[in-house]
Amino acid sequence: MEKFEVEKKLHNPRPINLVVDATYFGKRTDNTSWGVVLFRDAKEKENLWWKYIDTEQESYYREGKEFLLSLGYTILSVTCDGFSGNIPVFKGFPLQMCQFHMKKIVTRNVTLKPQTEAGQAILALSMTLTYTDEETFAFRLRSFYSKYYLFLSEKTRHPDGRWSYTHDGVRRAYASLVHWFPYLFTFKENDGTPNTTNTCDGHFSHVKDVVRIHRGLHRSLKQKMLDSIFLASTIAPKTTSKKKKNTG
Repeated sequence: MEKFEVEKKLHNPRPINLVVDATYFGKRTDNTSWGVVLFRDAKEKENLWWKYIDTEQESYYREGKEFLLSLGYTILSVTCDGFSGNIPVFKGFPLQMCQFHMKKIVTRNVTLKPQTEAGQAILALSMTLTYTDEETFAFRLRSFYSKYYLFLSEKTRHPDGRWSYTHDGVRRAYASLVHWFPYLFTFKENDGTPNTTNTCDGHFSHVKDVVRIHRGLHRSLKQKMLDSIFLASTIAPKTTSKKKKNTG
């Protein structure tokens, strides 16, 4: 079986608009999946740091942040996916929630064809994210709650005495928009900040194509192969000699 060796990455510390995201390989439902957290320079499309994981944890993102800061990078802003742990990790930095991921969270909770009027309204509201402004979106979000708060409060009693919210999907979609609202329009006031994590998502798409081709490889060999791909997507100089894996 072919062995993949990885060159140690060299860094060029500078001010960056950081994009952080994670993706998974395998089936998350049967506990065989694993993933990777990636930190990427939005402007230069350079992979700066990555770590292989089983599940997302605040500590991993904190590790990546501290690593880049220790090298002398200046983080101008951070664009992230829907992992809530990014809020405390990047406290003090301008934080942008990916608007595409925000739409996906809403859609996951109400589907693309909601059966209720409230579900249709919250889905339609989420779809305006990319072409509206913060003030307008805030007004529409408040108007949604004013109109549907009784609907959102409806409860269903179960035979065993327990209860649950009748329209839990719509409630969770609304709650997610409220939770992430302070970070949905950060890019408007921070030049160079992407409003999506597309630079990571597109890169992940390519990576997964490669993994599918080599799906027979053991996880450790796949990760070595991915190291070489992540290193290849960089403008920073690399050493010419082959060295052991280094995810910095």
